[in-house]
Amino acid sequence: MSVLNLRRGAALMSLVVLAACSPSGGGSGPLATAVRGGPDTAAATTPVVQGTCPTVGLRDGTAFYRTYAGNDQSDPAQVRYQVSLAETTRQCTLSGSEIVMNVTAAGRIVVGPAGAPGTVQMPIRVAAVRGEEVLYSQLTNFSATVDQGSGQFLFSDTNVRIPAANARGVRVFVGFDEGPYDTP
Repeated sequence: MSVLNLRRGAALMSLVVLAACSPSGGGSGPLATAVRGGPDTAAATTPVVQGTCPTVGLRDGTAFYRTYAGNDQSDPAQVRYQVSLAETTRQCTLSGSEIVMNVTAAGRIVVGPAGAPGTVQMPIRVAAVRGEEVLYSQLTNFSATVDQGSGQFLFSDTNVRIPAANARGVRVFVGFDEGPYDTP
C-alpha cells in the first residue's frame, strides 16, 4: 500500500468521524451515536458546579447510633454496636428541571462488649430542606458488615432530587433516624 493511499484513507476516516460528530448533516446516525456514547447522553444529565450544589452535613444529634443486647440502654456492657457518621460529600447533575444529587456519608462501626463481628442494620435518613419545607426525605434500612473489632462503611443515596429553580438555600442532612419509617 502506498503512502498516498494511506493518507487518503486517513483523510477519509477523519471526514467520517467529523461528519458523525457534526450537529448537521450526518450527525444523527449510528456512528454519531457511538462516538457520542449513546443517544442524547449530554442532554440527559449535565454536571452542576459544586458551588451551586446544595451543601450536605450531619444534623445535630443524629451522627451516632447504638444497638443493645437487652432493653437496658443505660448499661454500657449491653452495647452491641456503636456506629458513627463523620464525613459527607455530594455530587450534583442537572436533569431537566431537577438537580439530582448523589449524597455519600462515611461511617465507622465499633463492636461493643455485647457484640460480635457480623452485619449491622442501621436506619439512615437523607433529607433536603429549605427552612422548614421538606423537599426530599428518604429513610433507608442500611446494612454494613464488620469483620473484627471495628470497620468502616460508605452510605450513598444516589437519587436525591430537588427542583433546580428552588435550589438556593437548600441544605441536605444525613443522619441516623430510628423512625417511624413513614415520616418525612
